[in-house]
Amino acid sequence: MLLEIRDIHVHYGKIAALKGITASVDEGEIVTLIGANGAGKTTTLKTISGLRSLTRGSIEFDGRDISKMPGHKRVLAGIGQSPEGRGIFPGMSVEENLLMGAFSRKDDASKELAEAYELFPRLAERKTQAGGTMSGGEQQMLAIGRALMAKPKVLLLDEPSMGLAPMLVQQIFSIIQEINRRGTTVLLVEQNAQQALQIAHRAYVLETGRVVKSAPASRLLDDPEVRAAYLGGELGEAAASPAAAPAPVDAPDPGATVTDAPASGAAPEGSEEDASS
Repeated sequence: MLLEIRDIHVHYGKIAALKGITASVDEGEIVTLIGANGAGKTTTLKTISGLRSLTRGSIEFDGRDISKMPGHKRVLAGIGQSPEGRGIFPGMSVEENLLMGAFSRKDDASKELAEAYELFPRLAERKTQAGGTMSGGEQQMLAIGRALMAKPKVLLLDEPSMGLAPMLVQQIFSIIQEINRRGTTVLLVEQNAQQALQIAHRAYVLETGRVVKSAPASRLLDDPEVRAAYLGGELGEAAASPAAAPAPVDAPDPGATVTDAPASGAAPEGSEEDASS
């Protein structure tokens, strides 16, 4: 197993955010965490990446206990993260933002830079443009591309579809599948449960800091309780059919002027704030 978290407990002061989460991600998988705001999803990712300290429990990655490992060393070990709210550097160019993702590397990152531009043609077109002047969808592409620059073994994605127009949402999910096909394991936190379950191999449902269900993602798509809570009560036509084939990421977005407007003031990381009593 590539990543195993065992009975992890995390507190924000006296408030328990995670109350014994146990989950695993095998090499080559896409695993998704779904649940309402405050369920503990973002806190779980932050704890894996070292941004939150454990109160109790353990995290094992690639055969090593990393429970007390500093966050920057977890990046070197192979854990990459694209945070909620994107967290790009608005005054830096697209290429400078991407290269920041490789700051901890001592080797040449030109291969990964070329791959980022291949995955996200829009970024190649705008490589000299300031990140803060780009649309929300482009900033999300930039955040994912930056995380990939570190050559992670597992990529943690926190709400990649947040605030995006429907066409761009489909493109982002198609790119996540392509990243996985190219060999990167993915742990995905996503409010759009239907889309997440369509592309994931397995899923965990979190409620108030606990795992309440875990199963193959396809099975959870048919679960009446999951459908009622997260899929609008009915299994829609989109959920009943396989995810669409990857669309060109630089395709025009007819909704961009409304829901994908320039997002220099991206939502702050951790806005979900998964603290629950």
